[in-house]
Amino acid sequence: MNRRTLLRSLAGTTIGLPFFEEMAFAKSVKTHEIPVRAFNLFFGLGIPAPLQAEGFNGPMAPLKGLSDKLLIMRGVDHVRADENGINAHFDGASAAFTATKPDGEAKSGGASIDQVLRLAHYPNGQPTGTVPTLVAGTFFRRSRISRYVHSYNPDGTVAASMQERPIDLFARVFGQIKGIDSANARLQRSVLDSVLEQYKHLSGKTSPLGEISKGRFKDHLDRIREYEQRAFQFEIDQNAPDQPPASKLPHGGKADPGGQGIDITVEELTREWRLMAELYALSIQTDRARFGSLTFLAAGERIRLKGDYHFEGKKICHFDDAAQLNASGDKGCSHEWWHKFREDKKNEQLRYHAHFKMRELSHFLNLLNTDDTREANGKTLLDNLLLTISTESGDGRHNDTKRELSGVFHATTSNGGRLKTGQILDVNSEGLDLYNTLIQTTGTKAQLGPDKRPAKLVEKVIA
Repeated sequence: MNRRTLLRSLAGTTIGLPFFEEMAFAKSVKTHEIPVRAFNLFFGLGIPAPLQAEGFNGPMAPLKGLSDKLLIMRGVDHVRADENGINAHFDGASAAFTATKPDGEAKSGGASIDQVLRLAHYPNGQPTGTVPTLVAGTFFRRSRISRYVHSYNPDGTVAASMQERPIDLFARVFGQIKGIDSANARLQRSVLDSVLEQYKHLSGKTSPLGEISKGRFKDHLDRIREYEQRAFQFEIDQNAPDQPPASKLPHGGKADPGGQGIDITVEELTREWRLMAELYALSIQTDRARFGSLTFLAAGERIRLKGDYHFEGKKICHFDDAAQLNASGDKGCSHEWWHKFREDKKNEQLRYHAHFKMRELSHFLNLLNTDDTREANGKTLLDNLLLTISTESGDGRHNDTKRELSGVFHATTSNGGRLKTGQILDVNSEGLDLYNTLIQTTGTKAQLGPDKRPAKLVEKVIA
């Protein structure tokens, strides 16, 4: 079997397969050839630089279990992205993965890391069956696109439409059932129905798969069906007449009512985010996506979070932003904890919120680091691909641009062993130089920034 084996239907369904042992021995596949893949993972509001200095003893604690898989970088400077008259919620978000200032309300100043690599390594397009660029996320701050989209073409336009609802992300990756409008009816059917004959072949007596791979194949399709049902269930839940408004997750304009924020519980937020994360991870595992971005909460995110927060089986704290801030509207939202940050204070709520973000990012990262994600070289997807992680701000206060756009949290995976994971490193470099270093470790001379600017590699991050 070839690595690019797909289940395809005339109805437009395309189901990618995970890596099977049988694929490693296909004549057309060299076991050491792992495709170039790059993804940007963004989280809103950031981790103030002084708290980053605490390493895994502070808000970054949920990343400790992945410490050998990540290179965490402190002292990244995005001051060049400052746009006079606009705060760093927007500037910093635009700089994430592009290292450039925004170009108006709807464009970045240039390409993002993933798109530089897509164009450099696939100038004639990616293999058939691969989504050109996959952009998705769970977010509620709507103004200015670069707050939540983090994949950009060289001209600064967005590289792909943002998928913000689980069912839309599912359809983008796997297709959809044609001619059925009711979510209830769709729960009775599946996109897998359209590839039934191929399923019978790969699970039957004439299958090229061995018994172990057959079991993994069936489990894989069961998981797709489970995600499909969960995605459609969101639509049914949202339309149920007895569903209280506070428990619905809004999208579109309703997600950001005039910048005043929305009420949301920890359970509601994590329930939708984790399904989005699982669908996105599965799209990478099945080789349906090689480039794109995933967002967990936008820059300047305005939500009033409420509920108990648990980590490793223990209750860490109780979130109740509006009550704890004693305010309503945007002043009662969690982003206010960042504006209130002071080095000489405990900053407990900010710490808990940042810790929560790291827990949810870790959930996604761990999905790419299981035995099921091992590839032909024996390494997991998390080991093999280039996954860059960043945010919008190194401080959160708006009274000092240099401080706010310096010390921005960054992390990356090893990119197939080319980067020095397993440490927290003070790089003290411009984001532009760091990004170009990451790009060049993939074997291309393409780079971000002005053509005449000399490249300054950050050698300390290269393995």
